[in-house]
Amino acid sequence: MRRAALALAALAVMAGCSSEDGDEPRTTAVPAEPRAAAPRPKPPRPLHCPAGSDNCRAASGRIVYVERVDPDGDGDAHFVLVSREAITGPGISVIDVRRDLRPSPLPRPGDWISAVGPVYEGSYGQRQIEAVRIRVQRRG
Repeated sequence: MRRAALALAALAVMAGCSSEDGDEPRTTAVPAEPRAAAPRPKPPRPLHCPAGSDNCRAASGRIVYVERVDPDGDGDAHFVLVSREAITGPGISVIDVRRDLRPSPLPRPGDWISAVGPVYEGSYGQRQIEAVRIRVQRRG
């Protein structure tokens, strides 16, 4: 998860960079060819916690980061989602998917995932769903 935070911080720094020296651009921009928009995947049907279950939460959203190789070696995968449920932080949910639930091939950033399971503290102190069920919708 530390890599996810570093990646998000790097994106924020790069987005804030601009030239303020007032010089004219040294290259000429060439307009891009119009491209047909790629079909957008529909989110998977959301999963729900069973009635009366304690410490169960569900989250759905678009994947923005995938930790494919788990540093502790137990074979699970972690997904960072932009989600309304905000399990981990404002607009963000982290999903921990154990080895036997890992989809093959793993979803990529831009794909959608819905997960349900208990919420526990992750190795970096973050709140995350320990998935017991997941649904994935891949980009076209």
